[in-house]
Amino acid sequence: MTSGPDHSPFSSAFSGEGHRAGVVLSHGFTGSPHSLRAWATAFAGAGFAVRMPLLPGHGTTWQDLARTRWQQWHGALDAAFLELDGECDHVFAAGLSMGGALALRIAATRPVAGVVLVNPGLVIDDPRAPLAGILKLVLRSTPSIGNDILKAGMDEGAYARTPVAAAHELNKMFKDTVRLLPRVTAPVQVYRSAVDHVVSDSSMAALRRGLANAPLEVVRLENSYHVATLDNDADQIFEGSVEFVRRVLRDMPGAPTGSGQEVRSEQA
Repeated sequence: MTSGPDHSPFSSAFSGEGHRAGVVLSHGFTGSPHSLRAWATAFAGAGFAVRMPLLPGHGTTWQDLARTRWQQWHGALDAAFLELDGECDHVFAAGLSMGGALALRIAATRPVAGVVLVNPGLVIDDPRAPLAGILKLVLRSTPSIGNDILKAGMDEGAYARTPVAAAHELNKMFKDTVRLLPRVTAPVQVYRSAVDHVVSDSSMAALRRGLANAPLEVVRLENSYHVATLDNDADQIFEGSVEFVRRVLRDMPGAPTGSGQEVRSEQA
């Protein structure tokens, strides 16, 4: 019998050599760590310490999510970062969709070594978004935004409904995160699906405009939709992001020289 999605947090200790490095990961809006568990496992398998919390209001019911504020989501990821920062020499932030925005917030407010994003959200194009603060009083939820996955048979375990009150919080968090983007100075790697039915190119445009002080590398995914970490290009993400972390670490002062190979990707 097949078990359901695993919504529990993920944690692993550093087990590599050289720089003690860690990665803090964030899942997306209405989702859970299930969507990133294989990615977290890939980082752990490469020897990095990993923390991936279950964000408040997620992994239970959409009604729970409706009662949370965006500061709680950020606070959970920030606490996970601080835990890793106390154990590691360098910490990277990574995330999917809304988790990408949260990872960018960590990069703007904490000393991260690098950032890895998969289809990050920063803009809600829905014309109802500015009215969500009023709509939540008369409309509790809308249809799910989950399971935008090209690969057959995959289920990210997202909520069946999207709470309007939480969507209002998401919109506020996105706007505040865009404001912080110029503070990000660590290198940023983005995996962007050619077809994404959840996050439009408006978010990528906002990211490019905002990252005025950080190097940006964009890798195009040709065979995946929004939840690319569970889709056909997942291995490309896992292998490429592990190599990105290693490459950043190699470029740090005191690192050994002449090792490893350069990752080729579309440059932003």
